Amino acid sequence: MDDRLGGHATQKVCPEANFEVVKFIHSPPCSLMPPPPPVINLKRKSIDNQPGKKAKKANNNTNKTVTSSNDYHNDQAALNRRAERFQREHDIERNKSFQTHHKPVNNYHNYHASRSASADEPEADPKVVDWDRFTIVGTSQELFKDYLRLTSEPKPETIRPYPVLQQTLLALKKKWKEKCSYNWICNQFKSLRQDLTVQRIKNDFTVQVYEIHARMALESNDMVEYNQCQATLKSLYDLGIPGKVEEFTAYRILMLLHGRNRSELNLYVGQLTPKQKADPAVRHALSVQRAMAMGNYHSFFDLYLNAPNMGAYIMDHFIDRERTRALIIITKAYLKVPLSFIVKELAFETSEEARLFLAGHSADTFTDQRHPDTQKILDSKQANPKLQQALEEKYRKVMIRGAI
Repeated sequence: MDDRLGGHATQKVCPEANFEVVKFIHSPPCSLMPPPPPVINLKRKSIDNQPGKKAKKANNNTNKTVTSSNDYHNDQAALNRRAERFQREHDIERNKSFQTHHKPVNNYHNYHASRSASADEPEADPKVVDWDRFTIVGTSQELFKDYLRLTSEPKPETIRPYPVLQQTLLALKKKWKEKCSYNWICNQFKSLRQDLTVQRIKNDFTVQVYEIHARMALESNDMVEYNQCQATLKSLYDLGIPGKVEEFTAYRILMLLHGRNRSELNLYVGQLTPKQKADPAVRHALSVQRAMAMGNYHSFFDLYLNAPNMGAYIMDHFIDRERTRALIIITKAYLKVPLSFIVKELAFETSEEARLFLAGHSADTFTDQRHPDTQKILDSKQANPKLQQALEEKYRKVMIRGAI
């Protein structure tokens, strides 16, 4: 067929006739058609027919057999070396026990010599101090001893052993009941604490010593020694040593209220267990915290008068600050305030004590100074600015002696 028709012809034979049927198919010119894709033979080659592959496979099998054989011999050699090491250690321990029972030698040097003889055992780090070697056991039999700050290595003949320290505590408690001088008793307790520290004694007796000294310090207004005892007691309680944990937990809450350390107080209160919160002393301290946060001075002074244990001794250190804050609120609410009302509401013992407190804050602005204390009336308008000034000047900074 003529190529000018723009196509090519295909011939088909009709099954019903003996003539050819020509069918035209229009297609683009051959120059515009893409080249045919290369023919890829997808027939898989037979690996078994290649002699090189067979030889390589045979070599791999041989190598695996040799490697397995070598591993077996290596494992067997390792087991033999391990058995020899155990036998050597067994012989060393048997010789050591024989020398211990039949020859009076130094066990410490003998032990370390046998340990160094075995090369398989790791040696102790020489940079780590073995404190057990340096623990002192006292030999002094004196019940009382003055406290001296250590400037050199302590000597056993100047340190009292544990049984003597127990007798010392009983004697000191008896002395305290006899109203002896606090300076002397504090000196003796510091010496007792030092002997416990030097001998690394940390048990329930140690906790008892620090608790008793802390109570004596509170009663004698010695906050330096109290804070030192409180810090040590916290570390001892953290070790799980039993003691009056709830009592001193309440004291710590009150001390944090005294220092107005809100962040540490919130963190500490959040760590309290349900058992601690159920204790009466801890519950009282938490009530004090709530009353101070809400400005409820009536509840605060009621809690002050009914503080359990020795909580009132700690509250004494910030009671004047809270009285000043309460008076500022009262003088804002009332134009005139009877002195008798102030005595009752702010937990003063006498009218004279309340009047001297106001005078100490330059707020004794009574309507008539000639009246007796039971009849004096405070002029709130004149007293309020004086009280605010005193609160800013006297109580803006909290100074806690011996705080740690």
